[in-house]
Amino acid sequence: MRDDAGPTLPSMEPGGGRHLWLDLLLLAAVVPVAAIDLRRRLIPNAILLPAATTALAILAVTAPRHLAEHAIAAVAAGGLLLAPALANPGAMGMGDVKLATVMGLCLGRSVAVALLFALLGGTVAGAVIVARHGISRGRRAAIPFGPFLAAGAVIAMLAGPAVGWYAGRGL
Repeated sequence: MRDDAGPTLPSMEPGGGRHLWLDLLLLAAVVPVAAIDLRRRLIPNAILLPAATTALAILAVTAPRHLAEHAIAAVAAGGLLLAPALANPGAMGMGDVKLATVMGLCLGRSVAVALLFALLGGTVAGAVIVARHGISRGRRAAIPFGPFLAAGAVIAMLAGPAVGWYAGRGL
């Protein structure tokens, strides 16, 4: 017996852990966001706001019992990036914060996997730049973080539930 009133979303795995429509929506958002951030160092609200609104609508209509989890994931993901954005506005932009929030809405608890891989990717890229150009020039280099968030989102979509074994371990 189902405990929610709406129809269920098509799932990508047996047991219904991933929401296909949310994954497709997130993919449709992160691909252009990554390209635009690479080219212009800007993450447009014109993509993020419709994506967030659509994600909320999809959840409200098709999986209302998951809405709270996804909202909490959105606040946590955005909040995690908000602190460094406020502490050093030149280091992290508010577009990255808003993108992480949209990722949380779409991915739910798998956003932790996305953020982990995004942070690891950004750290490796930063280390390579410092190794090639030295600490002084490397610290001043500006790398857009949106593409790393986008890559993390794709990894979480594909492997989030498998990598997210930690969720059931109480960590």
